Amino acid sequence: MSINWVMLSDDGAFTPLPGEQTLYTSPPRTSLSLQSLAKQTHTEAFSIQSSAGHVYLTNRRVVYLPSSPTPTLQSFTVPLLNLHDTHVTAPWFGPNVWTSLLQPVSGGGIPAQHAALELKLTFKDGGAFDFHTGYERIKERLQQAVELARESGVAVGDGTERSAGRGGGALEGVDMGAVHLDQLPRYEEASRGEQGREREQQEQQQQRDSGVAVGRSEEGRKPEEEEVEIRPPAEEPFTPPLEPPPGYEEVQRDSVATELEQRLRESEERRYS
Repeated sequence: MSINWVMLSDDGAFTPLPGEQTLYTSPPRTSLSLQSLAKQTHTEAFSIQSSAGHVYLTNRRVVYLPSSPTPTLQSFTVPLLNLHDTHVTAPWFGPNVWTSLLQPVSGGGIPAQHAALELKLTFKDGGAFDFHTGYERIKERLQQAVELARESGVAVGDGTERSAGRGGGALEGVDMGAVHLDQLPRYEEASRGEQGREREQQEQQQQRDSGVAVGRSEEGRKPEEEEVEIRPPAEEPFTPPLEPPPGYEEVQRDSVATELEQRLRESEERRYS
């Protein structure tokens, strides 16, 4: 970690290192807080503040340029692998804060008695989770590249910078071109798509083995295979019958006679009562 060590161009932008690419740029109202841990005594306390500025995430480091530079803080930079225990805090009220435990480098502007400092980046206009996601992704791939270089014997150490400098430093033997910067597709989605293609191929093979034609044309269809359109029977209009049904008159007479007899009996009963 170094204070006021970033090389700036005439327009105020930082000068990238060889092979360095910027992966994320924060909104302008991002604040920085760098201070010693709580266990430090008052005489050993160290603190640097900036209320607004830009945070840049590259494939090698994190760079902060304050909107209003001061003699104390004109720029800030820290190698990716010198940051530990990173996380995002989302309070109920207020902007999200990205916090990290920072390991200083010798000669970077931090007193030698500080083995670790607390770094806080407050994203007042949003972007904390985008920054954190990009940081975790590139840090993991950078660690893999460092491990491969160490196994090949071209690099030593874990990639953590120990001293300030403008050269390759701890990553000098690491092939930065092998560090993939683009976001890779999720493994679950890729495997699901591959399984779908395999399943489709298996179904087509089963259809061929069972004799079922696949993609049969209309011209090759046999006559007996022609589709027959089945239509529901047409409804005939209702026409009332012109003649009564058989036995209708006989039933009608019996019904009238029965009703008449019932009335006569009721009349006789009333007369003698």
